[in-house]
Amino acid sequence: MATDDDEYVYDEATGDWRPASEVAAAAAAKQPVARDSAGNLLADGDAVTLVKDLKVKGTSTTLKQGTVIRSIRLTENPEEIDCRHEAVKGLVLRTEFVRKR
Repeated sequence: MATDDDEYVYDEATGDWRPASEVAAAAAAKQPVARDSAGNLLADGDAVTLVKDLKVKGTSTTLKQGTVIRSIRLTENPEEIDCRHEAVKGLVLRTEFVRKR
């Protein structure tokens, strides 16, 4: 049996006890919204396709248009996504150069 104490969270910013659902909704509203070049919403785990050839800084590698990048991760910056590719580890792409699959 759940008690009322389990349903409230202490908000350090205001010094009040607030319902957990209200705190979770406020945190979700603060999340940046990432969109691809066509305006589609991006989420963690999505697969994207490059819309143009991209020269990767620090390497001699060029990722070609149409390259599929699987399992992206969103960052705090809504204009950037973190991803992996066989040729480049730790790749960060700008959302303006990708399209959701």
